Amino acid sequence: MMNKMKNLFPAMALAALMAATRIHQFSVPDASLAVFLMAGFLVQNRLFFGALLMEAGLLDYFAIAHMGVSDYCFTPAYWFLIPTYAVLWYAGRSAKAHREKPWLMAATSLIAVSVAFLISNFSFYLFSGNFAGMSAVAYALRITPYYLPYVSSAAIYLIPAFVLQFARGAVSTRHA
Repeated sequence: MMNKMKNLFPAMALAALMAATRIHQFSVPDASLAVFLMAGFLVQNRLFFGALLMEAGLLDYFAIAHMGVSDYCFTPAYWFLIPTYAVLWYAGRSAKAHREKPWLMAATSLIAVSVAFLISNFSFYLFSGNFAGMSAVAYALRITPYYLPYVSSAAIYLIPAFVLQFARGAVSTRHA
């Protein structure tokens, strides 16, 4: 029971953060990448991964159906968000095992977000039907400018979260 309660606040906070940022109603970067990574780090219940996936899909549906957001990205490639987010979730699990080594957590996070970028973008290239006749090299050159903003949008949320985690760890170590 205590473990469930321990996970309740972070789970609710992460779900709320994704809801507040995914449909861009507040003109802040989408926190979805960071949410999946932090969820792997903070929430023990694996069912939460599925709940976050459903939340993301419902938010996207709502944005397209009711807020006038373009459905350009809603193609067969959309299903590849599952492995994209799974990479982040499992990277969060891995980062938790290294919570005493900030540089390793940062490296794990950067690698995971980079892999997520590759999965989401190249699945879109391969399965969206929007790039017939474009070579993979031409597509790679076309998406390269989007890599830094992609990583930065995750870092905006991950850096403060990891700083808080380290501060919390330092305080609990001093009081132990």
